[in-house]
Amino acid sequence: MKIGIAVLGAGRWGVNLIRNFLEHPNSQVLAVVDPNRDSLAAVQKQFNLDASVILATDWSQVQALPGLQAVAIATPASTHYTLAAAALKQGYHVLAEKPLALNLTEAIELCQLAEKQQRQLFVDHTYLFHPAVDRGQRIIQQHQLGKLRYGYAQRTHFEPVRHDVDALWDLAIHDIAIFNTWLEQMPIEVRAIGTVFPKKSGIRNQESGINKEEAAEIENQFSPSLLTTNPAEKLADLVWVTLTYPDGFQAFIHLCWLNPDKQRRLTVVGSLGTLIFDEMSPETPLIVQRGNSDLGGEENNFWESAIIAPQPTSLRHREVLSLEQVEPLRRVCDRFLNCVQTNTPCLTSSGAASVELIRILSTLSKSLELGGQPLIPF
Repeated sequence: MKIGIAVLGAGRWGVNLIRNFLEHPNSQVLAVVDPNRDSLAAVQKQFNLDASVILATDWSQVQALPGLQAVAIATPASTHYTLAAAALKQGYHVLAEKPLALNLTEAIELCQLAEKQQRQLFVDHTYLFHPAVDRGQRIIQQHQLGKLRYGYAQRTHFEPVRHDVDALWDLAIHDIAIFNTWLEQMPIEVRAIGTVFPKKSGIRNQESGINKEEAAEIENQFSPSLLTTNPAEKLADLVWVTLTYPDGFQAFIHLCWLNPDKQRRLTVVGSLGTLIFDEMSPETPLIVQRGNSDLGGEENNFWESAIIAPQPTSLRHREVLSLEQVEPLRRVCDRFLNCVQTNTPCLTSSGAASVELIRILSTLSKSLELGGQPLIPF
Protein backbone atom coordinates (compact mmCIF):
# COMPACT_ATOMS: atom_id res chain seq x y z
CA MET A 1 0.00 0.00 0.00
CA LYS A 2 1.38 3.40 -0.98
CA ILE A 3 2.09 6.03 1.66
CA GLY A 4 0.17 9.27 1.14
CA ILE A 5 2.43 12.33 1.36
CA ALA A 6 1.99 16.10 1.34
CA VAL A 7 5.02 18.20 0.41
CA LEU A 8 5.16 21.63 2.08
CA GLY A 9 7.25 24.02 0.01
CA ALA A 10 7.71 24.02 -3.76
CA GLY A 11 11.05 25.79 -3.97
CA ARG A 12 14.28 24.25 -5.25
CA TRP A 13 14.48 21.51 -2.63
CA GLY A 14 10.76 20.96 -2.44
CA VAL A 15 10.70 20.25 -6.18
CA ASN A 16 13.39 17.59 -5.71
CA LEU A 17 11.34 15.95 -2.96
CA ILE A 18 8.22 16.02 -5.13
CA ARG A 19 10.11 14.39 -8.00
CA ASN A 20 11.52 11.62 -5.83
CA PHE A 21 8.23 10.83 -4.13
CA LEU A 22 6.38 10.82 -7.46
CA GLU A 23 8.89 8.32 -8.84
CA HIS A 24 8.96 6.04 -5.78
CA PRO A 25 6.72 2.95 -6.01
CA ASN A 26 5.78 3.12 -2.32
CA SER A 27 4.59 6.72 -2.12
CA GLN A 28 1.74 8.80 -3.47
CA VAL A 29 1.92 12.59 -3.52
CA LEU A 30 -1.51 13.74 -2.40
CA ALA A 31 -0.82 17.46 -2.05
CA VAL A 32 1.72 20.21 -2.59
CA VAL A 33 1.52 23.32 -0.43
CA ASP A 34 3.16 26.65 -1.19
CA PRO A 35 1.87 30.20 -0.67
CA ASN A 36 3.27 31.19 -4.07
CA ARG A 37 0.69 30.28 -6.72
CA ASP A 38 3.30 30.62 -9.47
CA SER A 39 5.40 27.92 -7.77
CA LEU A 40 2.38 25.62 -7.65
CA ALA A 41 1.65 26.26 -11.32
CA ALA A 42 5.28 25.51 -12.18
CA VAL A 43 5.16 22.22 -10.28
CA GLN A 44 1.90 21.26 -11.99
CA LYS A 45 3.44 21.94 -15.40
CA GLN A 46 6.83 20.33 -14.67
CA PHE A 47 5.42 17.04 -13.42
CA ASN A 48 2.09 17.03 -15.24
CA LEU A 49 0.42 16.26 -11.93
CA ASP A 50 -2.77 14.27 -11.85
CA ALA A 51 -5.88 16.31 -11.17
CA SER A 52 -6.29 14.42 -7.89
CA VAL A 53 -3.14 16.07 -6.45
CA ILE A 54 -4.26 19.04 -4.37
CA LEU A 55 -2.32 22.28 -4.91
CA ALA A 56 -2.87 24.45 -1.84
CA THR A 57 -1.56 27.81 -0.67
CA ASP A 58 -2.07 27.07 3.01
CA TRP A 59 -1.10 24.03 5.10
CA SER A 60 -4.44 24.13 6.93
CA GLN A 61 -6.20 23.22 3.67
CA VAL A 62 -4.71 19.72 3.65
CA GLN A 63 -4.29 18.89 7.34
CA ALA A 64 -7.32 16.59 7.34
CA LEU A 65 -6.78 15.13 3.87
CA PRO A 66 -8.04 11.50 3.63
CA GLY A 67 -5.23 9.01 3.15
CA LEU A 68 -2.50 11.42 4.29
CA GLN A 69 0.13 9.64 6.38
CA ALA A 70 3.28 11.72 6.09
CA VAL A 71 4.43 15.30 5.56
CA ALA A 72 7.68 16.45 3.93
CA ILE A 73 8.77 19.96 4.96
CA ALA A 74 10.95 22.07 2.63
CA THR A 75 10.16 25.59 3.83
CA PRO A 76 12.22 28.38 5.45
CA ALA A 77 14.15 27.10 8.47
CA SER A 78 12.30 29.34 10.91
CA THR A 79 9.01 27.58 10.04
CA HIS A 80 10.22 24.02 10.60
CA TYR A 81 9.30 23.79 14.28
CA THR A 82 5.72 25.01 13.90
CA LEU A 83 4.98 22.94 10.80
CA ALA A 84 6.58 19.76 12.17
CA ALA A 85 4.79 20.15 15.50
CA ALA A 86 1.43 20.64 13.79
CA ALA A 87 1.95 17.60 11.57
CA LEU A 88 3.01 15.37 14.45
CA LYS A 89 0.02 16.49 16.53
CA GLN A 90 -2.21 15.48 13.60
CA GLY A 91 -0.64 12.01 13.75
CA TYR A 92 1.55 12.29 10.63
CA HIS A 93 5.09 11.08 10.15
CA VAL A 94 7.47 13.95 9.31
CA LEU A 95 10.43 14.39 6.99
CA ALA A 96 11.95 17.81 7.68
CA GLU A 97 14.65 19.65 5.78
CA LYS A 98 17.66 20.59 7.92
CA PRO A 99 17.90 22.17 10.41
CA LEU A 100 15.07 20.57 12.36
CA ALA A 101 14.65 23.75 14.42
CA LEU A 102 16.57 26.93 15.17
CA ASN A 103 17.10 26.26 18.85
CA LEU A 104 17.81 23.23 20.98
CA THR A 105 14.68 23.46 23.12
CA GLU A 106 12.36 23.28 20.11
CA ALA A 107 14.31 20.38 18.57
CA ILE A 108 14.03 18.39 21.80
CA GLU A 109 10.30 19.20 22.03
CA LEU A 110 9.75 17.82 18.52
CA CYS A 111 11.55 14.59 19.43
CA GLN A 112 9.43 14.21 22.54
CA LEU A 113 6.27 14.90 20.57
CA ALA A 114 7.17 12.32 17.92
CA GLU A 115 7.81 9.74 20.63
CA LYS A 116 4.51 10.58 22.35
CA GLN A 117 2.61 10.30 19.07
CA GLN A 118 4.58 7.16 18.08
CA ARG A 119 5.43 8.75 14.75
CA GLN A 120 8.71 8.99 12.86
CA LEU A 121 10.61 12.27 12.85
CA PHE A 122 13.18 12.08 10.07
CA VAL A 123 15.58 14.92 9.21
CA ASP A 124 16.93 15.27 5.69
CA HIS A 125 20.70 15.23 6.27
CA THR A 126 21.23 14.38 2.62
CA TYR A 127 25.01 14.14 2.70
CA LEU A 128 24.89 11.25 5.16
CA PHE A 129 23.22 9.27 2.37
CA HIS A 130 25.83 10.19 -0.23
CA PRO A 131 27.76 7.18 -1.59
CA ALA A 132 31.02 9.12 -1.09
CA VAL A 133 30.30 9.53 2.62
CA ASP A 134 29.51 5.81 2.96
CA ARG A 135 32.74 4.82 1.20
CA GLY A 136 34.78 7.40 3.10
CA GLN A 137 33.50 6.08 6.40
CA ARG A 138 34.68 2.57 5.50
CA ILE A 139 38.11 3.89 4.49
CA ILE A 140 38.53 5.57 7.88
CA GLN A 141 37.08 2.70 9.91
CA GLN A 142 39.53 0.32 8.21
CA HIS A 143 42.38 2.60 9.37
CA GLN A 144 43.61 3.03 5.80
CA LEU A 145 44.67 6.60 6.59
CA GLY A 146 46.74 5.60 9.62
CA LYS A 147 46.62 7.94 12.59
CA LEU A 148 44.21 10.78 11.82
CA ARG A 149 45.84 14.20 12.06
CA TYR A 150 43.26 16.86 11.24
CA GLY A 151 40.51 17.75 8.79
CA TYR A 152 39.28 20.77 6.90
CA ALA A 153 36.30 21.69 4.76
CA GLN A 154 35.23 24.49 2.45
CA ARG A 155 31.57 25.12 1.73
CA THR A 156 31.17 28.39 -0.15
CA HIS A 157 29.11 29.88 -2.96
CA PHE A 158 27.80 33.19 -4.28
CA GLU A 159 24.22 33.36 -2.93
CA PRO A 160 21.57 32.46 -1.97
CA VAL A 161 21.79 34.68 1.10
CA ARG A 162 19.19 33.51 3.61
CA HIS A 163 16.86 35.85 5.44
CA ASP A 164 16.26 33.68 8.52
CA VAL A 165 19.62 32.02 9.33
CA ASP A 166 23.29 32.92 8.97
CA ALA A 167 25.94 31.09 6.94
CA LEU A 168 26.76 28.96 9.98
CA TRP A 169 23.27 27.49 10.32
CA ASP A 170 22.73 27.27 6.59
CA LEU A 171 25.97 25.52 5.63
CA ALA A 172 27.94 24.08 8.55
CA ILE A 173 25.55 21.30 9.49
CA HIS A 174 26.56 19.26 6.43
CA ASP A 175 30.28 19.16 7.21
CA ILE A 176 29.77 18.72 10.95
CA ALA A 177 27.53 15.72 10.25
CA ILE A 178 30.12 14.18 7.92
CA PHE A 179 33.03 14.69 10.31
CA ASN A 180 31.02 13.23 13.22
CA THR A 181 30.03 10.23 11.11
CA TRP A 182 33.52 9.56 9.76
CA LEU A 183 35.19 9.95 13.16
CA GLU A 184 32.37 8.24 15.10
CA GLN A 185 32.82 10.96 17.72
CA MET A 186 31.19 14.20 18.82
CA PRO A 187 33.26 17.36 19.34
CA ILE A 188 34.09 18.27 22.91
CA GLU A 189 35.02 21.88 22.14
CA VAL A 190 33.91 24.24 19.39
CA ARG A 191 34.61 27.80 18.35
CA ALA A 192 33.45 30.12 15.58
CA ILE A 193 34.39 33.55 14.29
CA GLY A 194 32.44 35.41 11.63
CA THR A 195 32.07 38.51 9.50
CA VAL A 196 29.02 40.37 8.20
CA PHE A 197 29.57 42.02 4.82
CA PRO A 198 27.66 45.11 3.62
CA LYS A 199 24.93 44.02 1.20
CA LYS A 200 23.30 45.75 -1.72
CA SER A 201 19.66 46.60 -1.23
CA GLY A 202 17.24 44.17 -2.84
CA ILE A 203 19.64 41.20 -2.76
CA ARG A 204 17.61 38.17 -3.79
CA ASN A 205 17.13 34.71 -2.40
CA GLN A 206 17.99 32.63 -5.45
CA GLU A 207 16.55 29.39 -4.12
CA SER A 208 12.99 30.66 -4.11
CA GLY A 209 13.42 33.50 -6.61
CA ILE A 210 12.08 36.11 -4.19
CA ASN A 211 13.52 39.15 -2.48
CA LYS A 212 13.85 39.54 1.27
CA GLU A 213 10.48 41.25 1.76
CA GLU A 214 8.63 38.65 -0.31
CA ALA A 215 10.42 35.86 1.52
CA ALA A 216 9.26 37.28 4.84
CA GLU A 217 5.68 37.34 3.58
CA ILE A 218 5.89 33.70 2.50
CA GLU A 219 7.33 32.78 5.87
CA ASN A 220 4.49 34.68 7.53
CA GLN A 221 1.94 32.67 5.53
CA PHE A 222 3.48 29.38 6.59
CA SER A 223 3.92 30.38 10.22
CA PRO A 224 2.93 33.85 11.42
CA SER A 225 4.28 33.30 14.92
CA LEU A 226 7.79 32.54 13.72
CA LEU A 227 8.49 35.48 11.44
CA THR A 228 12.22 36.11 11.76
CA THR A 229 13.47 39.04 13.83
CA ASN A 230 17.01 38.84 12.41
CA PRO A 231 17.28 40.66 9.07
CA ALA A 232 19.89 39.38 6.64
CA GLU A 233 22.07 42.48 7.19
CA LYS A 234 22.87 41.23 10.71
CA LEU A 235 23.59 37.60 9.84
CA ALA A 236 27.17 36.37 9.43
CA ASP A 237 28.14 35.85 5.79
CA LEU A 238 31.61 34.41 6.44
CA VAL A 239 32.26 31.96 9.29
CA TRP A 240 35.31 29.97 10.36
CA VAL A 241 34.59 26.97 12.58
CA THR A 242 36.97 24.85 14.65
CA LEU A 243 35.84 21.50 16.10
CA THR A 244 37.97 19.59 18.59
CA TYR A 245 37.25 15.89 19.18
CA PRO A 246 38.04 13.66 22.20
CA ASP A 247 41.10 12.10 20.57
CA GLY A 248 42.61 15.51 19.76
CA PHE A 249 41.54 15.54 16.10
CA GLN A 250 40.62 19.03 14.92
CA ALA A 251 38.42 20.00 11.98
CA PHE A 252 38.48 23.47 10.42
CA ILE A 253 35.50 24.61 8.32
CA HIS A 254 35.30 27.63 6.01
CA LEU A 255 31.74 28.80 5.30
CA CYS A 256 30.63 31.67 3.08
CA TRP A 257 27.65 32.47 0.88
CA LEU A 258 29.21 35.56 -0.77
CA ASN A 259 32.16 33.77 -2.35
CA PRO A 260 32.38 33.63 -6.18
CA ASP A 261 34.41 30.41 -5.86
CA LYS A 262 31.85 27.67 -5.21
CA GLN A 263 33.38 24.92 -3.09
CA ARG A 264 32.06 21.68 -1.60
CA ARG A 265 35.20 19.98 -0.35
CA LEU A 266 36.01 18.02 2.80
CA THR A 267 39.40 16.50 3.64
CA VAL A 268 40.76 14.22 6.38
CA VAL A 269 44.54 13.99 6.71
CA GLY A 270 46.17 10.93 8.26
CA SER A 271 49.71 9.65 8.73
CA LEU A 272 49.35 7.15 5.88
CA GLY A 273 47.13 9.07 3.50
CA THR A 274 44.56 11.78 2.86
CA LEU A 275 40.86 11.34 2.05
CA ILE A 276 39.28 14.02 -0.14
CA PHE A 277 35.55 14.35 -0.83
CA ASP A 278 35.09 17.01 -3.53
CA GLU A 279 31.50 17.29 -4.68
CA MET A 280 32.47 19.82 -7.35
CA SER A 281 34.51 17.14 -9.14
CA PRO A 282 31.72 14.87 -10.39
CA GLU A 283 34.11 12.54 -12.23
CA THR A 284 36.37 12.05 -9.19
CA PRO A 285 34.35 13.01 -6.08
CA LEU A 286 36.26 10.76 -3.65
CA ILE A 287 40.03 10.37 -3.71
CA VAL A 288 42.61 8.82 -1.42
CA GLN A 289 46.15 10.18 -1.62
CA ARG A 290 48.13 7.30 -0.19
CA GLY A 291 51.55 7.87 1.35
CA ASN A 292 53.35 8.55 4.61
CA SER A 293 53.34 11.97 6.18
CA ASP A 294 55.99 11.04 8.74
CA LEU A 295 58.43 8.48 7.33
CA GLY A 296 60.05 6.47 10.06
CA GLY A 297 56.98 6.43 12.30
CA GLU A 298 55.70 3.23 13.84
CA GLU A 299 52.88 2.94 11.30
CA ASN A 300 55.24 2.87 8.30
CA ASN A 301 56.36 -0.27 6.57
CA PHE A 302 59.93 -1.21 7.68
CA TRP A 303 61.13 -2.18 4.21
CA GLU A 304 59.74 0.99 2.61
CA SER A 305 61.47 3.08 5.24
CA ALA A 306 64.73 1.28 4.53
CA ILE A 307 64.79 1.99 0.80
CA ILE A 308 63.12 5.41 0.51
CA ALA A 309 65.20 8.46 1.36
CA PRO A 310 63.73 10.37 4.31
CA GLN A 311 61.62 13.35 3.31
CA PRO A 312 58.84 15.38 4.95
CA THR A 313 56.07 13.91 2.79
CA SER A 314 55.79 10.99 0.38
CA LEU A 315 52.48 10.83 -1.49
CA ARG A 316 53.13 7.90 -3.80
CA HIS A 317 49.69 6.91 -5.03
CA ARG A 318 46.45 8.71 -5.93
CA GLU A 319 43.42 6.45 -5.99
CA VAL A 320 40.05 7.50 -7.36
CA LEU A 321 37.44 5.48 -5.50
CA SER A 322 34.46 4.00 -7.35
CA LEU A 323 31.04 4.90 -5.99
CA GLU A 324 27.51 3.63 -6.36
CA GLN A 325 25.64 5.80 -8.85
CA VAL A 326 22.58 6.84 -6.91
CA GLU A 327 21.05 10.19 -6.00
CA PRO A 328 21.49 10.80 -2.24
CA LEU A 329 18.03 12.36 -1.92
CA ARG A 330 16.50 9.28 -3.50
CA ARG A 331 18.10 7.24 -0.72
CA VAL A 332 16.74 9.72 1.83
CA CYS A 333 13.19 9.35 0.53
CA ASP A 334 13.48 5.58 0.33
CA ARG A 335 14.76 5.32 3.92
CA PHE A 336 12.05 7.67 5.18
CA LEU A 337 9.33 5.59 3.55
CA ASN A 338 10.81 2.45 5.05
CA CYS A 339 10.82 4.08 8.48
CA VAL A 340 7.17 4.99 8.04
CA GLN A 341 6.22 1.49 6.91
CA THR A 342 7.98 -0.16 9.86
CA ASN A 343 7.49 2.76 12.28
CA THR A 344 11.13 2.46 13.33
CA PRO A 345 13.66 5.33 13.51
CA CYS A 346 16.66 5.82 11.26
CA LEU A 347 19.72 6.23 13.47
CA THR A 348 21.46 8.33 10.83
CA SER A 349 18.71 10.93 10.43
CA SER A 350 16.42 10.56 13.42
CA GLY A 351 15.21 13.57 15.36
CA ALA A 352 17.52 12.55 18.20
CA ALA A 353 20.55 12.57 15.88
CA SER A 354 19.53 16.00 14.61
CA VAL A 355 19.27 17.31 18.17
CA GLU A 356 22.97 16.62 18.70
CA LEU A 357 23.85 18.60 15.57
CA ILE A 358 21.66 21.48 16.71
CA ARG A 359 23.37 21.34 20.11
CA ILE A 360 26.71 21.88 18.34
CA LEU A 361 25.33 24.66 16.12
CA SER A 362 23.79 26.43 19.11
CA THR A 363 27.13 26.37 20.92
CA LEU A 364 28.92 27.63 17.82
CA SER A 365 26.43 30.50 17.63
CA LYS A 366 27.26 31.39 21.21
CA SER A 367 30.98 31.27 20.42
CA LEU A 368 30.31 33.54 17.43
CA GLU A 369 28.56 36.03 19.71
CA LEU A 370 31.53 35.91 22.10
CA GLY A 371 34.04 36.66 19.37
CA GLY A 372 35.35 33.13 18.92
CA GLN A 373 35.60 31.95 22.52
CA PRO A 374 36.08 28.14 22.68
CA LEU A 375 33.06 26.48 24.28
CA ILE A 376 31.94 23.01 25.32
CA PRO A 377 28.72 21.95 23.51
CA PHE A 378 25.92 22.33 26.05
